[in-house]
Amino acid sequence: MQGFPRLTSGHALFLDFDGTLVDIAPQPDAVWVEEGVIPALQTLSTLLQGALAIVTGRALSDIDHYLAPLQLNVASEHGARIRVVTGDDGTTQNSIQVTAPAHLETAIQRLKAALQQYPSLLLETKTSGLALHYRNAPALEPTCSKLMDEIANDMPGMEMLRGKCVLELKPMGPSKGRAVQTFMQRPAFAGRTPVFVGDDVTDESAFMAVQSMGGLGIKVGQQGASVATARCDSAQDVRAWLQQSASGTS
Repeated sequence: MQGFPRLTSGHALFLDFDGTLVDIAPQPDAVWVEEGVIPALQTLSTLLQGALAIVTGRALSDIDHYLAPLQLNVASEHGARIRVVTGDDGTTQNSIQVTAPAHLETAIQRLKAALQQYPSLLLETKTSGLALHYRNAPALEPTCSKLMDEIANDMPGMEMLRGKCVLELKPMGPSKGRAVQTFMQRPAFAGRTPVFVGDDVTDESAFMAVQSMGGLGIKVGQQGASVATARCDSAQDVRAWLQQSASGTS
């Protein structure tokens, strides 16, 4: 398939979730995992001897919910939490988590109060940060930016990420790129050629990371600049590639 490599036992595969494994939805909890995706991930994880990981801005609990019964390697919250799993039973081998920042709860309550007059906005809370979604009210982006800038300025050690109709506040330091680097130091991933597939600006650090190691970054969508050296049209293309790879027909 155009833009996608033929996966072999020498690859390590990293996948974003929203806009990559699933289509973007109006609300984060409205996404739907298409039939065939979970079996394909299970087969590919086995074929790659565990060198497969989900790298996402979502919370770990979200990924486990949507991909149940799988227990995969996951870097959640843009790498603020990393779970390394070994064995078919999902035994956790190692888990790394950034300590929740001071004043996070205060920031959440402050935003909740400010958002009462904007019911179309959605505040998503995470273990180490928060996200403000304005997909249902794109005209409110300037308001959201102002609110989040004010919060970020009052929380040293935090930074704001701009994604697709979402503004996220996260600890400085962790990133999807660093999460990929962490995984690549683990035995299951070491020495392999990494492939990262993602759709948003928050995936750019991961594209750079895999390509600096001789791997391939694949941007989902044809719009916008990207450092990724390959592109595909849609998340549907990603799902088709994964299922074909799992069946050995890619």
